[in-house]
Amino acid sequence: MAGKRILMLVGDFVEDFEAMVPQQILQTVGHHVDTVCPGKKAGDTVATAIHDFENEQTYSEKRGHNLLITADFDKINPADYDALVIPGGRAPEYLRLNEAVLDIVRDFAAAEKPIAAICHGAQLLTAARVIEGRDIAAYPACGPEVALAGAQYKEIDLDHAITDGHFVTAPAWPAHPAWMRQFLELLGTQISHTPTSSETTTK
Repeated sequence: MAGKRILMLVGDFVEDFEAMVPQQILQTVGHHVDTVCPGKKAGDTVATAIHDFENEQTYSEKRGHNLLITADFDKINPADYDALVIPGGRAPEYLRLNEAVLDIVRDFAAAEKPIAAICHGAQLLTAARVIEGRDIAAYPACGPEVALAGAQYKEIDLDHAITDGHFVTAPAWPAHPAWMRQFLELLGTQISHTPTSSETTTK
């Protein structure tokens, strides 16, 4: 199978694990991943944030790594890509204010290309109004937004993911194995074995 071209939308304080780990997983199996951010060009970086679950009422936040931007945002053409990845963290809350970002999401959705969103990444899906009637997982704090956008918010375990059509969504980075496995299936990437757990939910 030929490698796919995948676009990843990021911004400052994107969640570290939710950007870097999927990027590395996708590159490991031979796909090309471009990371882009409004106002930045290839060679720039964004700061990441590490969100953890440490028995408080919500996640904690710490400064993460610097993530390399690999393509100029202003030169991106969604038609050049086969799929879209939207990590969570702090970035989606302000990226959704950028109409060019929302137009990119709408282009992928209209073309029914695979879209993988995790945690607060759902904020871009809701702002772009592309998930009406879909079953969507997200960080629980985004549940009301998902419902207001006309989708069904699915409250699933943090290490689970759900596929509905060309959307693969998950609540947080503990879901990486399930989330990326389902995304790879949508991409047509060969998987060498069948999961033995009940973590996969497909509509």
